[in-house]
Amino acid sequence: MKNKVLGVIGGMGPLATDVFYRNIIEFTDAECDQDHIDMVILSHASMPDRTEAIEKGDLSELLAEMKKDFRILEDAGATLAVITCNTAHVLYRQISELTKIPVMHMPLETAKYIRKKYGKGAKVGILATDGTIKQGIYHSVIREMGLVPVDVSEECQKRVMNIIYGCVKKGLPADMSDVEAAVKQLDECSCIVLGCTELSAVSDEVFADDRFIDPMKIAARIAIPAAGGKLRDDKNIKDM
Repeated sequence: MKNKVLGVIGGMGPLATDVFYRNIIEFTDAECDQDHIDMVILSHASMPDRTEAIEKGDLSELLAEMKKDFRILEDAGATLAVITCNTAHVLYRQISELTKIPVMHMPLETAKYIRKKYGKGAKVGILATDGTIKQGIYHSVIREMGLVPVDVSEECQKRVMNIIYGCVKKGLPADMSDVEAAVKQLDECSCIVLGCTELSAVSDEVFADDRFIDPMKIAARIAIPAAGGKLRDDKNIKDM
């Protein structure tokens, strides 16, 4: 058994967690089971809704549940953790202080990747939940990297929320009229971040353009070698 174990706090939503696991499997250079990394995936589907907690202005229950989850990961021997929910990163600082496990900051790693690929000053479109937008989770790290965050209009944000809550979380296909409306508003941007893991769960055919940046794929690329695995010898993966 490998000494390193990747812990995943998932279930937010379950489909997004499944997508992350598949990314790990597909991006790993493996010829047998033993070439894959060891993982502990905690699918905490009953976790309080992150955006709802932000809207209420009370994150205490969310933090308490996260604390329980990290204790489980610690007991399971996790040596690195990933949270497959962008909005939950509103608690990143508090979470980092309550666990001894290093926790990846998926939004920050995404901003670093964008800076490397597009350079300083690039405009970055953000598609995310109301909670992520309200808390500036991507705005702050994008600005930190010398990039320019760009939002859709308030009306269009409702359409983004419909994709996430009205479609994906209900197991339905994304409403293409909503997708097209949001993307059109971000035409000026060098790239567009899929800043909600539910958007990562939408078919690649919907977000097939190279401008779309999927944080979950970036997280998987970083997590595999960090957990003792080897990335596939694929330029598109290694350059991600």
